[in-house]
Amino acid sequence: MALGLKKDDIVVVISGDHKGKSGKILKVIPGKDRAVVEGVNFVRRHTKPSVKNQQGGIMEKEAALHISNLMLKCPKTGKPTRLGVKVLEDGSRVRYSKKAKETI
Repeated sequence: MALGLKKDDIVVVISGDHKGKSGKILKVIPGKDRAVVEGVNFVRRHTKPSVKNQQGGIMEKEAALHISNLMLKCPKTGKPTRLGVKVLEDGSRVRYSKKAKETI
């Protein structure tokens, strides 16, 4: 599956328990077609005390979502949009929003 989404893109969750929420992509995992989105899909982990975490206890962090549940947020309209790729005259490839027809 072609990812198209990159780190630091602003995305909207389009399906699942977190539908409608948006956030910035913190990490992309291409081998599993997943991405970690800031402020979405929190899970709780029970951790033992360690050198890093002196107290231990229950920690909350973001878990990965499948990229098919994410869509790029259009920079112009603020709504979910599909991504397109076009080649410029100088030969470089550019991603663009199919809704607003402008480069990202």
